[in-house]
Amino acid sequence: IVLFPLVRHSRVRAYESELRAARLEAVPLEPGDPHPLKSITVTDSKSRRGGGRRGSTSSSSSSGSVAPDPLSSMLDGTDPLSMFAAASASEAPTLSHSTAVGSGRKRREKEEEVGPDFEPWSAKRGEILARFTTTEKLSIVSEKIHWLAPSPNSTVSEKVRNRLEELDDMEEGSQRELLNLSQQDYVNRIEELNQNLKEAWSSDQKVKALKIVIQCSKLLSDTSVIQFYPSKFVLITDILDTFGRLVYERIWSMCSDSRAMPESFTADDVNDTAKETCLNWFFKIASIRELIPRLYPWQLGCTCHIFIGIQETLPRLTAMIRGIGDPLVAVYARAYLCRVGMEVAPHLKESLKKNFFDLLASFRQIHSDSVQNQLVLQRVEIPVYLTLYSPAINWILQCVSYRAPEDYINCAEIWVEFTCRHFTKREVNTVLADIIKHMTPDRAFEDAYPQLQSVIRKILNYFHDFSVLFSMERFLPFLDMFQKDSVRVDVCRSIMEVFIKHQQEPTRDPVILNALLHVCKTMHDSVNALTLEDEKRSLSLLINGFIRMVSFGRDFEQQLSFCVEARATFCNLEPVLVQLIHTVNQLAMETRRVMRGNHSRKTAAFVRACAAYSFITIPSLTSIFSRLNLYLLSGQVALANQCLSQADAFFKAAVSLLPEVPRSITVEGKLRSSEAFLLDFISNFLSTLLVVPDHPEQGVLYLVRGLLNMVQDYTWEENSDAKVRVYISALPLLAAMSQDTYLYAIPKVDSNETLYGGDPKFLAEVNKLCETLIGQVLDHLKALGRDEGAGVRKQGTLAFSLFGCLLAHGDLRNNKLSQLAVNLWNLSHKHGYCDTRNSVRTLEYIKHQSQQPDMAHLSEMALRLSLQSRA
Repeated sequence: IVLFPLVRHSRVRAYESELRAARLEAVPLEPGDPHPLKSITVTDSKSRRGGGRRGSTSSSSSSGSVAPDPLSSMLDGTDPLSMFAAASASEAPTLSHSTAVGSGRKRREKEEEVGPDFEPWSAKRGEILARFTTTEKLSIVSEKIHWLAPSPNSTVSEKVRNRLEELDDMEEGSQRELLNLSQQDYVNRIEELNQNLKEAWSSDQKVKALKIVIQCSKLLSDTSVIQFYPSKFVLITDILDTFGRLVYERIWSMCSDSRAMPESFTADDVNDTAKETCLNWFFKIASIRELIPRLYPWQLGCTCHIFIGIQETLPRLTAMIRGIGDPLVAVYARAYLCRVGMEVAPHLKESLKKNFFDLLASFRQIHSDSVQNQLVLQRVEIPVYLTLYSPAINWILQCVSYRAPEDYINCAEIWVEFTCRHFTKREVNTVLADIIKHMTPDRAFEDAYPQLQSVIRKILNYFHDFSVLFSMERFLPFLDMFQKDSVRVDVCRSIMEVFIKHQQEPTRDPVILNALLHVCKTMHDSVNALTLEDEKRSLSLLINGFIRMVSFGRDFEQQLSFCVEARATFCNLEPVLVQLIHTVNQLAMETRRVMRGNHSRKTAAFVRACAAYSFITIPSLTSIFSRLNLYLLSGQVALANQCLSQADAFFKAAVSLLPEVPRSITVEGKLRSSEAFLLDFISNFLSTLLVVPDHPEQGVLYLVRGLLNMVQDYTWEENSDAKVRVYISALPLLAAMSQDTYLYAIPKVDSNETLYGGDPKFLAEVNKLCETLIGQVLDHLKALGRDEGAGVRKQGTLAFSLFGCLLAHGDLRNNKLSQLAVNLWNLSHKHGYCDTRNSVRTLEYIKHQSQQPDMAHLSEMALRLSLQSRA
């Protein structure tokens, strides 16, 4: 049970009308009417119907010195119970309780009216009866008096006198006690009393009905079988409810006999007859000497206080309950008063709060000697005894917190941290369930997003184990209350930040995965055409952090299935799709590592499935360089797993995509040339092609030729040297391909060195392609020489690059190639734009290499290389 103190807030008051309603009515004295301070003699009189008092009385005054009892003076021969008999059903139609209450209650179907979101007492009744049972023997007090219907010839004074005597007889203990009743016998007896009450009322034995109510109220002070008390309270209050309904309907019929009552009536709209009857009812109750038999009927009368004003009654009854010594009896009396208060004046919250705080103040009585002795006598342990309070406390709390979205959530925001710090997930889940219950009606959560976000943050501060967090049944329903998109995304972001920060090990927990998929999907679905790139990037980082923490161990198929689901879920965030492709490629490589030496058909099929995943996903990306790089990466992974056809498909797709590369791209919000990115990609691609075997149905070096053809046809920027730089970069590849043994290879993959085995035709093709590329470079150098400005600077730089390539990869023992190298050196230094420091270091390197075996030819070339500068 969670206790939430409420903040007091005021309501709109109409003080003048309240004052008028509280004033006593001034009634002019008629000839023969007695003075209220004189002793009276009650005589028979006929009542008058009308707007004044319900009948007048004739009396003979006496000069006695004893002041009359003011309660007796109110009877003056017109006892309200007698008047009930005088009004026949034909004169005033009797309304059913639902009709009467419904008609009267329509006056307050506003903010303060109890709505369908308030769980009624009837919904709790069955649970209490089923929970609190006993096998002990019970007792009940029954009347010994033989009830006689009043004689039709009796005078009013005789009727009044008889009824007063009967009440006095009741007070003096004219009852008999039925002992050794089983629980079922007790229930049957209570039902019998309920039926007797209805029969007495219908036969105009109003005092008998009242005596039954008093008798039943006395039973609520008996705790001799304490474990049965909550059920006893339910059974007996059923009888009290019946009596309260009968009285209410009767007074309502008096309000409606002369003129129609407005739907939203106040005490000012009630006629004097009904008001006086109401007052007589309360005066009769006030004459009961014992507290509990007086208290419960008076609480019943609260339903009738709407006819005369109720503002003063609830506080008075709240104070009266403080006189009950037994804390268990007191808490149920408070629960009943709160129940009545919610029925007739739910907007008067002050009395509800007072009952709640009185409950807290009286809770210490549990440890008093009287209570402890009673528990020892009945052999009841404290934990069992405390459960007897729960129905009453739950009801009081429900009444206090009803329609308080602002007061309640402010308290809950504080209490949830206390619960997280000192209790377990079970109690936190209970708090969340309670918050959902209170904040869902009328979408009250829409006005409390800051407090609800605070609740989430406090829970995340204390619960870092997400398997525990998501095992709370009400956590995800709590998240569903965040209906506003921006707030909902912020909450999901908070959850993911905590997960990424505190989750140390990869997880495959289905509870965590399903919950976080839901959280990440919420963030993903918030993305639209207006979402800023920074926001997309931020959300992608969080989702990628989640994806990286998902691992199914060696269950590779399950891992791939997760990636398939994630691809469909996060299709609008490109960085997430990129991460998924990387994850699948890593999965394929992990499969290769685990299954090393056992490359079964199943493993090969799985790797092909991973390749298919990437091949399908890559075209959905908008960034062309992401596509190019992932085609290359996926092709490398397929090649490493001996999936040659899949690797070939990836490389072909990359080559085919090159013409689509735009001349400029947006990088971090700025427009930049794409040349540098394209050159970097082509360099990586060329280094991979060394180990890619030629397809048997394609020509020699078909991928290399295809790549160079695309470079040749690509529309480069004006005055760009990028194409020539690609040609120069391709020369080392061709040189490496002409070797007997390649620099690097992939295990179990036969490269061209194995396929061709140094075949002369293959080497001739390589040399021919080299000559073509060198020729293209030299033509470009000649063209640059025609430009005396920037052209000669570019000419020197490119000439030195080609010289370096020939020095590193060419056979300079060939005189033509050696002479070409010298010419390129001289060309690079011709206009003095070369880097002198780089030239000096290169020349020193050549001289050093000439000292190596079989490199003496470099000595002669070094003598022909001279350093020049613009100076």
